[in-house]
Amino acid sequence: MNLMERKFNFYIGEFYHIYNRGNGKMDIFLNEQDRKRFMLLLFICNSVASVVVRDLYIGLTLGETIKKVKREETLVDIGVYCLMSNHFHLLIREKVEGGISLFMQKLATSYSMYFNKRNERTGSLFEGRFKAEHVDKDEYLKYLFSYIHLNPVKLIEPKWKEVGIVDKGRVKKYLEEYKCSSYVDYLGENREEKLILNREAFPEYFEEFKDFEAFIDEWIDYKQTALL
Repeated sequence: MNLMERKFNFYIGEFYHIYNRGNGKMDIFLNEQDRKRFMLLLFICNSVASVVVRDLYIGLTLGETIKKVKREETLVDIGVYCLMSNHFHLLIREKVEGGISLFMQKLATSYSMYFNKRNERTGSLFEGRFKAEHVDKDEYLKYLFSYIHLNPVKLIEPKWKEVGIVDKGRVKKYLEEYKCSSYVDYLGENREEKLILNREAFPEYFEEFKDFEAFIDEWIDYKQTALL
């Protein structure tokens, strides 16, 4: 049975929270090169064309590689992403029929081949099929912009969801330096990785960069009040 088959219908124009983790909770991003490769594949695999990642791109920055890639029609719209050590989160929109399933198949296959070859291993890298949640409420869709982007907070404050945030300034600085997510793109950092996203396909919750920062501040402040 194809591991990418699922009893889950994706509908064009609808939004979905997609996530998966390493087999047996193993780390799937061991270093910066792994994270950059996955981010590159988020861009390259999002195309109706076949994926061929050649050694041609070795030595180039992610941004330089993205500029060299010629994409045809994209399969999905990516609004948010975040990579953690043993899992990842995506917020995406189905753009063409079967787009999400094909995109995730190409992404998982391409990254698994890279990771296994680099680490001289065999077998499944991911824990079965990717997980998907249909985001059918506007309030939930907006919430995911904070939930996904705030995932890295647990790396410096492991119990922040239970007891609140201890140091707001430290948390914000850490998120701004955490480059393997789309957080800095919503703050207006001018980097070529922003081409991974198609923000226009998502509601205009944040018309200006300061609106997104204020939105994140609200969530951090909310969690920080748990200490009071």
